[in-house]
Amino acid sequence: MIRVLFFSMLRDLTGTDEVDVALEREGLTVADTIQQLYKNYPRIEVWDSKLLIAINGEFAKRDDTLKDGDELALMPPVQGG
Repeated sequence: MIRVLFFSMLRDLTGTDEVDVALEREGLTVADTIQQLYKNYPRIEVWDSKLLIAINGEFAKRDDTLKDGDELALMPPVQGG
C-alpha cells in the first residue's frame, strides 16, 4: 500500500488530500500509479504534463519504482502572484 497526497488544485479536483493505493505488483512505477489514479480521478489528467512528483519528500521521475509504504505526492506547478 502506498499513500498518495494531492496538493492545491489536484486536491480540489479529487475532493481529497490523500488516498491509499494498493500496489498491484512489485516494481510498479510512478507512471503506472498515475495512470491508475486517472481512472479514479479523471479530472486530474489535464495536469499530466505539468505534474511535480515526489516520493517520500524527494523529487521523483515517472520511471521511478514504488515500494510498500511509500508516500507519493502529486503537485501542480507552483503559481505566483
